[in-house]
Formats: sequence, structure tokens, C-alpha cells
Amino acid sequence: MVNDSFYMNLALQEAWKYQGLTYPNPAVGALIIDKNGKILSISAHKKHGTPHAELNAAKEAYLALKNDTVLQNITNPSQIHSYLLKNHNNLFKNCKIYVTLEPCNHFGSTPPCSLLLSTLGFDEVIIGSREDNPEAIGGINRLKQNGINVRYNILKEKCDSLLYPFKQWKKDRFVFFKIAVNLNGTYDTGTISSLDSRKYVHALRDKTDLLIIGGNTVRSDRPILDSRLVGGKAPDILIYSKQKEFDKSIPLFNVKNRKVFISDNFEIIRDYNYIMIEGGDNMLEATKEITNWYLFFIAPVIKKGNSLNSPISFTPLYSTMLENDMMQWFGT
Repeated sequence: MVNDSFYMNLALQEAWKYQGLTYPNPAVGALIIDKNGKILSISAHKKHGTPHAELNAAKEAYLALKNDTVLQNITNPSQIHSYLLKNHNNLFKNCKIYVTLEPCNHFGSTPPCSLLLSTLGFDEVIIGSREDNPEAIGGINRLKQNGINVRYNILKEKCDSLLYPFKQWKKDRFVFFKIAVNLNGTYDTGTISSLDSRKYVHALRDKTDLLIIGGNTVRSDRPILDSRLVGGKAPDILIYSKQKEFDKSIPLFNVKNRKVFISDNFEIIRDYNYIMIEGGDNMLEATKEITNWYLFFIAPVIKKGNSLNSPISFTPLYSTMLENDMMQWFGT
């Protein structure tokens, strides 16, 4: 008997790897199995404007079933979509696909995934969360109309949790707090995270609209707070501080096309949709009323320094390893 939870969990784990990086799109995972339950592909949506999870998974599964160097070198979503429609030769007839979110049903930066899955002729499409975005709904209906068996609400709660940031920034804003700590909880000991972790943080900065940081950190660390490690943009900055005077030679003030605000409140966040906070204990306390989620990078070393002493109750959502660090998302 096919274990739906097992396969959907694998799709979820893959999608979580790109949580926060798909803005303004949702994080979505997909997995394809053959008639014997063998996994042909596990993939995810990785970045806005790139292939959706279903298209990535279909491409990988096709390449696993057929030696095709032409498709291997195609990266444009529309071109991948067209190539699969023309060359699938019923390879997917007895296959099932697990998707954490109902396949989209509209033409955006990529063609509809519901059209792709219907034309490829999957035996069954198993879905986690139902789509409620007015722009994309209708995928299940299209699949059924084309004779595809569809089941949904598989690990619905977990799949809905994956979508929480997307729904927040679509509604008004999503705010998360990023912090790096040592194994014993100290956070003010210089560079803590591994290079892979720092690259992930820079990739998040590249996507965020606004970055909030405390005035004391700006004065002591003199940061630039850009995304140079991934060649991305630098977000606008809110320096949370009662004192308004700063040394303007601090690098963060000298980044082109960046707005820098200095304020003792957070009213400016009303003008932004995707917001990142960086800091320590004091900032955790100051921003607890506006923060949705928390992102921790935990280094496998013990160092002397100030330790976190926050009374906030953190609910684990996802964890993985980045180089030697543990990366963990938490809700509240």
C-alpha cells in the first residue's frame, strides 16, 4: 500500500529548503513515483520566475526515465513546459505526483501546472493544501475534467504551515527574526555562522523589502547589511534607536538605492510586505509583538559571551543542516 504521508513529507522537506527564498511566490514541493512506488524525482520551487515545483519534478523524472541531453540543458520554464508536452510519450501514464499545494491554473511567469499534469497524463495527483489564491485556483477542477484522479488534504496541517509566510505577505506582511547563536546560546562573539549559513542569510536579504536592526549593533559592528555573498540587492534599513545621531560613514548608510530610517517605533513596517529582523536579546524583546516567525542558525561551538534569555515560547517548524550549522525555523 502506498504511504501518502511518507511521500508528502519528503516533498515538504524539499520545499522547506527554499522557505523565504521564493518571495513573492509560495514555497512548494513535489515528488513523483512510478507504478511500483519508486521515487523518480523530488523537487521544489526555488525562486520567483523559475520553474514551479511540479515542472521541476516532471523534468527530473523525465530525465530519470529517458536519456535526453536536450531537456537537460533547458532552463526556461516555458520551454521546459513545451518540451515535455511534445515529447512525454506517455512516460507518466502510470505515475503519481505528490504536491504540497494545489497546482496553479493560470498563466503567470510560467504556464499552468494543472495543464502540464493533465497533458502528461499522471495516474493520480495527491495534494496537501488547497489553493485559495484567486489568481491561481481551479487546478483540481482542471485535473478532474481531464480524467486525472485527485486526492487532497494529505498532511494538510503541515502543508498549510509551509504556506504561512506566503499568506501573510499576501495579506499585509510577514516578519521574521534571524539570529545566529553558539551551541551554549551566546550570540555576541563575532562571526558565528558558517559560510553556507551566511550565504543563505544573504539570499534572504536579497528577497526582503526591509531589514530591522538595533542602533547599538549598528554603532558597534558598523555593518553593511547587504547580500553581496549572493550578488543580490540590499534591502531598506530601519535602525531601531532612541538616539537619532549616527556616524554616516558606517557602510550601511552608503549603499545605492537604499532607504535608511531611524526610529524608536515600527510604524514604517506598514509600507513593507517582507521584513527581516536581526539582533540579540534586546531586539527579541522589542520586536516580539510584530514578529511572526524566528530563524535560528546554531553553530556547533561553545564560546563565552552574552546568552539569550528570552521568555518567548518557540514552536519548532523545520530544521536542517547547513555545513556544520543547524538551521531552524520556529513559530510562536
